[in-house]
Amino acid sequence: CRAPPAGVPAACGWRGVPGAFPRGDAVSPRRYLLCASGDFVKVYSVATEETLRLMGGHADLVTGIQLNPHNHMQLYSSSLDGSIKLWDFMDGIPIKTFTVGSKLLALYTLAGAEDSVFVVIPKKGERDTFQLVSVKLTKGAGQDLEAQEVSVVLDGVGASPKHIAFGREGEYVVSVKEITLQVYFFKRKLLNRFSLRAVKTKGGDNRFSCVACHPVEDCIATGHADGKIRLWRNFHHKKEYTYSTLHWHHDIVMDLAFSMEGTRLLSGGVESVLVQWHNESAWQKDFLPRLGSPIEYISMSSDGALCCTLHSDNRITIINSNLRFSRSIQGLIKSRDIKTGLVVDPRTKALVLNGEPGHLQFYCLQSDQQLFSLDIVQRQYVHQAGLQQSDLVKVAFSARGTWLATVEEREEVTDPELELKLWFYDEETQSFKLNTRINTPHDNHITDMCFRDMDELEDDSLILVTTGRDCVFKVWVMVEDTDPEAQQRVSWSCDFVGSYHNYQATNCCFSEDGSLLAVSFEETVTVWDSVTWDLKCTFCHPPGNIRNICFGRLTCSKYLIGATDYGFLCCWNLLTCALEWSAHLNVVVLQPDPLSEHIAAVSWLSKESSLFVFKPNEPRPIYIQRNLCKEKILLAAFVPRDEPETTGSEKYLWLRRSQLFFLTDTQELMTLSTKSLEERLTPSSKQLAVEESLPVTPFSLLLGKHRRQESQEEIDLGKLVVHNKHEQASPAVKELLHTPAHVLPSASFLCPIFINSLLISKENKSAEEVADEVDMESEKTEDDSDEERDVTEMEQEDKSHMELLGEMTCKLSKSQEKELRKIRKVDYSWISAF
Repeated sequence: CRAPPAGVPAACGWRGVPGAFPRGDAVSPRRYLLCASGDFVKVYSVATEETLRLMGGHADLVTGIQLNPHNHMQLYSSSLDGSIKLWDFMDGIPIKTFTVGSKLLALYTLAGAEDSVFVVIPKKGERDTFQLVSVKLTKGAGQDLEAQEVSVVLDGVGASPKHIAFGREGEYVVSVKEITLQVYFFKRKLLNRFSLRAVKTKGGDNRFSCVACHPVEDCIATGHADGKIRLWRNFHHKKEYTYSTLHWHHDIVMDLAFSMEGTRLLSGGVESVLVQWHNESAWQKDFLPRLGSPIEYISMSSDGALCCTLHSDNRITIINSNLRFSRSIQGLIKSRDIKTGLVVDPRTKALVLNGEPGHLQFYCLQSDQQLFSLDIVQRQYVHQAGLQQSDLVKVAFSARGTWLATVEEREEVTDPELELKLWFYDEETQSFKLNTRINTPHDNHITDMCFRDMDELEDDSLILVTTGRDCVFKVWVMVEDTDPEAQQRVSWSCDFVGSYHNYQATNCCFSEDGSLLAVSFEETVTVWDSVTWDLKCTFCHPPGNIRNICFGRLTCSKYLIGATDYGFLCCWNLLTCALEWSAHLNVVVLQPDPLSEHIAAVSWLSKESSLFVFKPNEPRPIYIQRNLCKEKILLAAFVPRDEPETTGSEKYLWLRRSQLFFLTDTQELMTLSTKSLEERLTPSSKQLAVEESLPVTPFSLLLGKHRRQESQEEIDLGKLVVHNKHEQASPAVKELLHTPAHVLPSASFLCPIFINSLLISKENKSAEEVADEVDMESEKTEDDSDEERDVTEMEQEDKSHMELLGEMTCKLSKSQEKELRKIRKVDYSWISAF
């Protein structure tokens, strides 16, 4: 199962819902931001930046989302899986699924087309050729329907959603591709084509990059590869058309968007600057700079009060109409190259990896948002191709997360400039502070780095080991600074340098108890005593260099695992110093679970990634998932769970305490889960989504607070609460509590309905039970009734005591009670004679 990937969302839409703020008396629209992200559609709260809903159902990438122009509480989505879905996005429920039968690359809706949508599909029989088609949405009673009528509107269109736009009131559609502009008029069934020169004599590049249409006038805005914006008019005629030019961007214009009234035009590009053009004038423009990364998409809200920009680093920026920054929704930053690997912060359990250039991002997996970003390089990054700049390449945390080690180096330099930094977590500022800076810790690139993982002795025996291509590994320890004027109490220095036959050191790791250090030197694995730094033993498995190594944990701590680049997975026994077993497997990722004996190995073969989970003491895997994905998995990490997950299958017991995440070469973040999407959503997020969609009244707030307090008291007292099925809230009660008072009917009308909803209806009895009761009543005597009453009171008393102990008494059926009464009437006094 896939988590929302790190890719930039494909499309974005807005929905404004009237509402009121919980505090104050100012009334303002409450908005939701709808965003296509991977295989899902997300619903964000603009006010809180939280993910309210995650709607999944498509089997492939979602390529477009559009609000239903006839019902703004509904949403259309298209996907590469060839289907169009209609959603009730407030409840996250799919209403209809229309199967088109071809890959859908973009989606558009028009208010004038009541039962049709427009999509871009590949042209059959031709490669890299696309068509804009109209799809008539079939009406039917079922939920899954097949789109029968598909008609071609335009041929030779671009595959990007930014290459097509619909004109004023849907009278025409515009398409741009390469240097050709097409305008098709629906009523007249007229197609006009306009072409530009590919390259101007002054070096300009006229290729189209995006298009937008004026909402109330016949005006088309086109962006170009050389940074120019052209405004086309009078395009109803092939030869009498005109255009004017706006130019500020120095590189490609990536997207354009008109305001709702058409008086402002927004443009964005690689400069990370949002430009606002007033009244189509080149002299009247405003700027919002330093948005962090190139702007790829621009979307306007329905009332024009807000706009949002989607950036290449997987960030959504929300901007006010006065061009002031409002909020930012930051997911997993899409970096050019993840050199640090996937590392887990022991303090926050956040995923830590490369973020912005020179920064380290802390990404929360539960909320799918960035917690914070740490500037490691602390230098201004210049966005220029070919410029050699310092970047972050290695990261390691100590066991408790109090220390962080980072390595940065200048890119693509034969004699690299290296810098090792050690950061200490400051509890007061709740952030990392730089403690020690070491220039040129190795004479060549650093290949690996790890801390000695000892929780109880971390302050006394904390050790950092680095390995490098200079054929040595170095041991760094903390030393106290004797200088009374020193700002730092402790600092780090090199304590030991080790090597093995002048081979390059490639990997390093400590055993679970920290007593042994394993360092790989090309084809050989060496094991060292971490106290005396004596070489204990060596393991060799030629041919092939060691790609990954790790120690076993818990009951398997006597084993050492290694994977070679020639396709072998080896397990060595540290007690016998011999090879325990080996397997022919092209392992690219080897990741041990920190909370169990399990080790995950990911192989890459025949253009597919497969997963193998095993324990070192058993050569046979306990879990195999072939063809996990078509992309190559580069990195993996086990993230400890807050609470162990309950699973009924022994096959997935290895996922009980930790969750496994993968990162592919396309920077898509994936995970394995035994639960469905709906089950994985936390109850708090579900409740938040429900509360967002309901009007809030003071009475419902007070009642909700009271119920939460009662629930908390029950949890604190450890009571076993047995809820009667009749105690569930009725629809009448819910309607009364969540409906504003000024729209409710009179109290005399509501009172009978409310009282009846609180009454418990008598259960219907079967004919056999009624007959049994009639027979028993005819046989009963007054004494029997008294006796039964006493027994019933005793049973109720006992039941109350048993419920406090967490046990439940079994209630007798009517037939069993009848038999019991018959037994009571039998005279057993004759037994006393014996």
